[in-house]
Amino acid sequence: MFKISDLGLRDTVNLIDGSKLGPVKDVHIDMETGKVLSIVLSGGRKYFGLVSAGKDVEVPWEKIKKIGVHTVLLEIE
Repeated sequence: MFKISDLGLRDTVNLIDGSKLGPVKDVHIDMETGKVLSIVLSGGRKYFGLVSAGKDVEVPWEKIKKIGVHTVLLEIE
């Protein structure tokens, strides 16, 4: 078992091309069922800590293949 806040500390890797993606920024949960719907990955670097260089990416829960101790593996195009 793990805390949702711990996801932000793990690397995210796309199994399709092996690329390292941004950290987990948020989690969307269905309040009626308690089911996790998706995770939101940070869109990338910020210039001078103010302006975001990329958009956040929402990944459906079904695309997450494995959550390990140090890494979250997912498959996105």
